[in-house]
Amino acid sequence: MANHQPGGVFSRRTGHEQVVYCTDEASGLRAIIAIYSTALGPSLGGTRFYPYDSEDEALVDVLNLSRSMAYKAALAGLDLGGGKAVIIGDPQRDKSEALLRAYGRFVQSLGGRYLTACDVGTYSEDMDIIARECDFVTGRTVAHGGAGDSSVLTAFGVFQGMRAAAEHVWGAPTVRDRRVGVAGVGKVGRHLVQHLIEDGASVVVTDVNLAAVEAIRARFPEVDVVDTVDDLVRLPLDIYAPCALGGALDDEVTEVLRAKVICGGANNQLAHDGIEKVLADRGIVYAPDYCVNSGGLIQVADELEGFSFERAKARATKIYDVTREVLEHAAQDGVPPSVSADRWAERRMTEVGRLRSVWMPPR
Repeated sequence: MANHQPGGVFSRRTGHEQVVYCTDEASGLRAIIAIYSTALGPSLGGTRFYPYDSEDEALVDVLNLSRSMAYKAALAGLDLGGGKAVIIGDPQRDKSEALLRAYGRFVQSLGGRYLTACDVGTYSEDMDIIARECDFVTGRTVAHGGAGDSSVLTAFGVFQGMRAAAEHVWGAPTVRDRRVGVAGVGKVGRHLVQHLIEDGASVVVTDVNLAAVEAIRARFPEVDVVDTVDDLVRLPLDIYAPCALGGALDDEVTEVLRAKVICGGANNQLAHDGIEKVLADRGIVYAPDYCVNSGGLIQVADELEGFSFERAKARATKIYDVTREVLEHAAQDGVPPSVSADRWAERRMTEVGRLRSVWMPPR
């Protein structure tokens, strides 16, 4: 195994505290762990297993995701920082016990500065394997005292954020009789569709995974399906919910999107800086992704206290209040909601994080 940490270089460019490259040739492990901030506590964020086209692409993704996790934890009121990890490879082909355990040893070597959990391409069962080499693992199976599938409360939180956005735009905290387009009906999207249907929304979905679409149609025959995201965003939607990978809101989508509200479970939805202003100028209310999709983080963070689903769900319910306040402040200050959310998160990281400079005796 080799462990290379060019943290100083990247911290100057992006503000990250530490970036760790992890390589184990025998198992085929190639991973990057990025710690954006530990101002509020140890950094917590999932491990993404994905077939990136290049190491540079993986690096950009993990840097962006870890920063979002720091802001997400701060906005959710958690005493946690932000981190993320990516494993480069095809999880269907490359994932193995040896690789996951090798990865676990790298996480362990950070001494608790980074706590891992599930993300795209990894599951609670994988966390159980990682935990055989590592003490700093959340998102474990119920059988091992964990929270299980964190997408359950991620979707629940997105729905709470969507209710707040609906109230902000239409005056009532419900999606009843609204047309909602969901892009991606995998881990999070499938649970979100259930919440939408139960609240009385009309739902149309799309996904590159046809099996996921068929599973949704089998459960909810009333759901409509379109072939592509391009088809979806051109429909006369009330709400657009990106629930797949990041970068969903690019120039092309922003130009043709007809929805009045954007609220989804995907991370890093804004493809580049400036998109948030274009959306605001078009009168489209964007509920910041890291504000509304923090339910999964809240769920796995609850494991650190001894998991209680009801306690975690009660905390995730507050996403409604946070989203409503972010949107209200954005309107009052004349800034896009993402700017309002950033200010809130940065203020908490600064004000609470500075207390760590005050010496306290060991507990």
